[in-house]
Amino acid sequence: MSAQTIGELFAFDDILDADEREIRDTVRRFGDEKLRPHVGEWFEKAHLPVRELAGELGELGLFGMHLTGYGCAGMSATTYGLACQELEAVDSGLRSFVSVQGSLAMFAIHAFGSDEQKDEWLPKMSAGQAIGCFGLTEADYGSNPGGMRTNAKRDGDDWVLNGSKMWITNGSVADVAVVWARTDLEEGPRGIRGFVVPTDTPGFSAPEITRKLSLRASVTSELVLEDVRLPASAMLPGVTGLKGPLSCLNEARFGIVFGSLGAARDCLETAISYAADREVFDKPLSGYQLTQAKLADMALELGKGQLLAVHLGRIKDRGEIRPEQISTGKLNNVRESIEIARQCRTILGANGITLEYPVIRHINNLESVLTYEGTSEMHQLTVGKALTGRDAFR
Repeated sequence: MSAQTIGELFAFDDILDADEREIRDTVRRFGDEKLRPHVGEWFEKAHLPVRELAGELGELGLFGMHLTGYGCAGMSATTYGLACQELEAVDSGLRSFVSVQGSLAMFAIHAFGSDEQKDEWLPKMSAGQAIGCFGLTEADYGSNPGGMRTNAKRDGDDWVLNGSKMWITNGSVADVAVVWARTDLEEGPRGIRGFVVPTDTPGFSAPEITRKLSLRASVTSELVLEDVRLPASAMLPGVTGLKGPLSCLNEARFGIVFGSLGAARDCLETAISYAADREVFDKPLSGYQLTQAKLADMALELGKGQLLAVHLGRIKDRGEIRPEQISTGKLNNVRESIEIARQCRTILGANGITLEYPVIRHINNLESVLTYEGTSEMHQLTVGKALTGRDAFR
């Protein structure tokens, strides 16, 4: 009996239409040909050639691909998810780059921006000619963004922003930042507003965060705003309060539901191939019962996660998805993906800790994916609230 791929085992292609398979395969080829040969070196050197990649990713139509107009591809949510999966099969940092550009910065402008803001930024961002970042998280306010200290105060017709943001993907290379701040509007919590901030505005800086052991093939920064003066037109007019940034986060979390499985799949495929070639006591490692039990269990969890991701994609494409459903997908799929990656490392033994294989790189990256865009604990409480009707966040 010949060996089957994981896709063949679950007949994944049967639940995708022709366009979805074509886009998935196109992104997979791009990843294999253009990204995978270099990603180990990018990770080791903690460097990502963002500007060079931006043009290619934009030409491929990956930036804001689930948005319509302004040069965006207008693809389905499911297709976007499949693209995220293929990018993260190469490296989580690459999916993060695309996710932050399209699902956070571009989505915020697309959903809540003025016509002028959309016309100025979205065509350039979709083409990869401009890079965006999203400033919500602060050093002391991650899971509780409503406590943010960054503030925006009116001064005549202008707004003046002061504060800082932390752990911002793309920050040091961005041309535009979507920054969320408390305003002095008499609206209580609804006074949190978004601002479109060109990064060459005086008073804006974005020092890069270094010495990371995770997401090394990704640019991570602090944003510092010191008396950043913006015209009134810089405010996003279409939303007030935390509804704006949280809806953006749900877009990014949806990509993670698919993306994390790409990292897990790459680990599992690596482990299957390694076990077939590695001989232990005069026969392949894959011929032992304990190894096959590990592979079978990992394939089951990966397959279930894939089915869940596509199911959520179909719900999102109908416009019916709810935040707790996205939390369910993120909670399950990231948790299972990191467990798969760790189990694969045991199959590779000592070889599993080197960059000759992708497994330890995926493990390190998934440690970040586990906690960004909402920690597992926050998603557990979101699901718990849905099941009980009681808010246990406080």
